[in-house]
Amino acid sequence: MLSGVMALLLKKTGLFVILAITLIPLNSCSKLLGWGVLLWASEEPAIPSGTVLPVYIKSNLNKTWVAGIPEQYRGAESDIDKFEIPLPLLELVGSRAAAEKRADEFAGMARIYAETLQDGLPIRQSPDNVARRVYRLKMGEIVKPLAKVEGQAPISATGESLDGEWYQVMTEDGTTGYCFSLRLRLFEHTGGPLSVARNENDEEDPDLDRLLLRTWSPESYSIMVNSKRIDVEELAKHWEFMPGIDTGIAHIYLPHVDKRFSYTGIRAEGARTWRFEGSRLRISLRSDTTLAVQYYDEGGALKTELFVALASDVDDLIMQELARRDELFYNLYNTGPIFSSTNYGRLSFSEDGRFMWSGYRLLVPQVISALALGTGTIDMGIFLGSAVSSLYDGAFAFNFEETGDRTRAVYFMYTLESQGMRIEYVPPSSMDGLVVARRASSPTVIYFFKTVTLEQPSIDLPPSDMPYEQTPPADTSLFYELPSIDVPSLDLPAPEQRFDEPWLDELPLDEPRFNEPWLDEPVPFDFNPRALTPEDTLSNDFLFDF
Repeated sequence: MLSGVMALLLKKTGLFVILAITLIPLNSCSKLLGWGVLLWASEEPAIPSGTVLPVYIKSNLNKTWVAGIPEQYRGAESDIDKFEIPLPLLELVGSRAAAEKRADEFAGMARIYAETLQDGLPIRQSPDNVARRVYRLKMGEIVKPLAKVEGQAPISATGESLDGEWYQVMTEDGTTGYCFSLRLRLFEHTGGPLSVARNENDEEDPDLDRLLLRTWSPESYSIMVNSKRIDVEELAKHWEFMPGIDTGIAHIYLPHVDKRFSYTGIRAEGARTWRFEGSRLRISLRSDTTLAVQYYDEGGALKTELFVALASDVDDLIMQELARRDELFYNLYNTGPIFSSTNYGRLSFSEDGRFMWSGYRLLVPQVISALALGTGTIDMGIFLGSAVSSLYDGAFAFNFEETGDRTRAVYFMYTLESQGMRIEYVPPSSMDGLVVARRASSPTVIYFFKTVTLEQPSIDLPPSDMPYEQTPPADTSLFYELPSIDVPSLDLPAPEQRFDEPWLDELPLDEPRFNEPWLDEPVPFDFNPRALTPEDTLSNDFLFDF
């Protein structure tokens, strides 16, 4: 087996070297290079994988190791004690103790091999079914599992993980990578030749290789991208054709078709046409980016579905479209966000994409339902058709919230202007999916003026328990100095002594005191001008004339 592998390796590398010696006589002597572990079983001499071997020579020219044959594997009468091994099939470790430790670690996988159950099964660069493919296996080809590893399991069209495990594997020519076990048959090799299914006449098929690496989306996705009218909800469903090279199950997943086809291999049937063996599925490349998939339905009729390879990933297209819609909404929001109309009320937007509309009673029920609550969300994913694209900037839908946790979309075209916004109602009969195809026969056009709100300056007043003079304002221009008013001091006598002359108080109260009668009028002794507040001094209710 190893002699055949040697020839294969030399053929692949373009080296036309005749190996005169594959088994080396006992009397040859070489310095020990180190110790290694045999990863792929040798047939001649018959040495199982996982055996620790002494290594003497590494030939970069022949791409081989020269290793010693353990005594228990030598022929009874043979004087040969060394043999050549292709470089990838032996792991040089170092010391004998280190090699024996590595052999113990490898013991669980040492005798395990796997047969490929599907033609074209990929070996990938990492344990993920979207990783780059490094090798395409033939039906029946044998690989050597080196280790079981953690990885991302392939997902079925229903969103469930497929049964199986990821293995690090090596082919007989030394190619290493990762393969999912769903389409592998693992078995234990206890001796004898390992049958490797390999047809040296098989030619590489670069068209098939490229085809299997691409994502094939329905033709409707390409129409969306080219027209720049992307339906995010439709893209998010991820309709596609999946060849299923990792699973051996091809899948057509469309709104009207959901069919799976189990197959054992993919065979060319002509120029850029292939048949999935074991099924009634055929594919043809009509161009580098267009794939025709043919199958028979339950009634026996031949059906053809067209798929395309998009320039961008579907998830990237969704993100780009959502970003475009956000930009349109913020242009609308920044123009307002509050608009008013004399006849149709007040319309306002919030940054989270919601709206509030009040005073629209004249539009009920012809435009807005009587069940509408006046609030909802705005959808900027509406597009203008060619017949109206020159009349307006764009279109949107108001998703009005209604009683009973329902919503109802009402469509409008709009144009932003310096003073506000002009909108025109679009009836359902004028819509073609998400596209405004035409105007209404009697258009309802509304002009909203943007409402300007003035911001009042904020004044930081001191706490109520702190004297005003301890916290002067940062900007004294906001305050005005009050005029100073001098209040005269009135030194009035105490009630028990009315006048400075005591004799006046001795006069009878019922007798006139003065020659002028007005002097006998009562004096308001309870009036105290010192008790006046600054607010009182500014009031017209208090006028003093002395």
